Amino acid sequence: MKVILQQDVRGQGKKGQLIEASDGYARNYLLPRKLAVLATAENVNTMKMQEKAKLAQQAAEKAEAEAVAAKLKDLSVKVVAKGGSNGRLFGAVTSKEIADALSAQHGITINKSKLVQEEPIKAFGGYDLKVKLGYEITGTLKVIVAES
Repeated sequence: MKVILQQDVRGQGKKGQLIEASDGYARNYLLPRKLAVLATAENVNTMKMQEKAKLAQQAAEKAEAEAVAAKLKDLSVKVVAKGGSNGRLFGAVTSKEIADALSAQHGITINKSKLVQEEPIKAFGGYDLKVKLGYEITGTLKVIVAES
């Protein structure tokens, strides 16, 4: 019996996949638990439409990530922090502070978890941070840490 999986099923396949399952397994397990639906012409057509929509959404998200990466290349973000002697900071500049400063100064909202810091920023000066935007696209953001 051909069925379309509605959820990932261990040992059978991923969500949205058309599989061949034994009649008993499909009737007694997959269908009652709403893990799958019968592969009728209507359901197959719906599955194909959802797949197209998903691919279009992924393409749009990838294009948006590339546009943000291009914008970040030319930008620099100034973060003001308190510091002591010898150009050292009291504490460190966090990813959240950098993301908030980017949003306030340039209007670009990036999740703090996408900012990659090799090591904590604990001194004044300029730094280049990697920004992982998804779909294997990374950008570079210049961060300037200044004394308040």
